Amino acid sequence: MSVGEVVSGNIFKHAHVDVLGVKLSAINMNRALDLAQAWIETGRSAYICMTGVHGVMETQSDPHLRRVLNEALINAPDGMPMSWVGWLRGHTQMNRVYGPDFMTHFCRLSVSKAYRHYLYGGQPGVAHALKATLENRFPGLQIVGTFTPPFRSLTQDEEADLLNDLQETKPDILWVGLSTPKQECFMAEYLDRLGVPLLIGVGAAFDFHTGRIRESPGWIKAAGLQWLHRLLQDPRRLWKRYLRNNPAFIWKVTLQFLRPRRREPREVNAKASAPSTTNS
Repeated sequence: MSVGEVVSGNIFKHAHVDVLGVKLSAINMNRALDLAQAWIETGRSAYICMTGVHGVMETQSDPHLRRVLNEALINAPDGMPMSWVGWLRGHTQMNRVYGPDFMTHFCRLSVSKAYRHYLYGGQPGVAHALKATLENRFPGLQIVGTFTPPFRSLTQDEEADLLNDLQETKPDILWVGLSTPKQECFMAEYLDRLGVPLLIGVGAAFDFHTGRIRESPGWIKAAGLQWLHRLLQDPRRLWKRYLRNNPAFIWKVTLQFLRPRRREPREVNAKASAPSTTNS
């Protein structure tokens, strides 16, 4: 049974906003956390994407990535521009679900829930450092394994090592800290093979939480200027992404707003019970 079949018509159903062909979940942090916890209880596998301007613009030339994002359990609005589009479409409850913050909140609540976490991604040593950082910050947090993948596709032996480790450690959540679109495509490709209830792509969260990237002040995040803070820290790598994508995004979204559109359904306050925990 697919994620879409499970989500349709039950407590996981939620409204979306069309942003240049990408279905962004019209949710906020609390709703995202509630949905993620409820999904783990189903025993099935799904993935969560955190999507901002960069991800949306990548889909304009990558139809496969667009399908991957649109098939996610949650395609959360990672950047403030996503929330602004949602507000303009009438989804006033929609707000940013920033990957590193989502990771912090979810790790905090995981202590009482006894969720088991696995860290996949980062440069050599980063996942191990993140494990130590999070366990120190949240005493009792269960991080049962880490895996640092190469900057290429996994070989058969590497893939076997990962699958064997996951089978032994049995995590509830696999945090995927790769770049977009690599992390999203990895989650979609391996979803049915990993045996993990929830895969969550959080991009640079590994580097933020280990101090490799400086976090922006709250007012910069709220103003939608975090991209500028990132650009100033790593201009050589990021200047093309931001200085090309941001103006193009504004132009394309403006054109989208000028076109006639069909009315988007608001979130249904569904009261159906969660689906069976039996895998299918």
